[in-house]
Amino acid sequence: MMRVGHMLEEAGLKPTRQRVVIVRALERSGRPVTAQALHARLGRSGNGPGLATIYRTLQALEQAGYARTFPAGDSELSYKLCDPGHHHHLICERCGLVVEIPSCEVEEWASEVARRRGFTLSAHQADVFGLCPRCAGGARVRA
Repeated sequence: MMRVGHMLEEAGLKPTRQRVVIVRALERSGRPVTAQALHARLGRSGNGPGLATIYRTLQALEQAGYARTFPAGDSELSYKLCDPGHHHHLICERCGLVVEIPSCEVEEWASEVARRRGFTLSAHQADVFGLCPRCAGGARVRA
């Protein structure tokens, strides 16, 4: 992941102390987190960022391609930092772990599926859901 200040500037935000704290908390999380949960976590110190600042920062990061949203239930979204650029995700349905998949692992399959059905592929989006090795009881991990 790139430098936090640069990431915030690319998202159109000044790299204030509060915004840097938000991004660092997202980096440590490893799993998607809601704005409310982030607010509760960061507010424990007594001087955490306000909820509006958290929402604006998360939305700007998502619009700039540095964060991705995932459904969190009750029409709420959770956010996870991601590398910019086209990629896909493996998502654990039990613990919420999200693992990025390079797009090259999906491109050939998507192109072939479209071709066989007479489509000209212009774009695609693919997330794969299941259980991570830990939640699956130590299932083998294949590269």
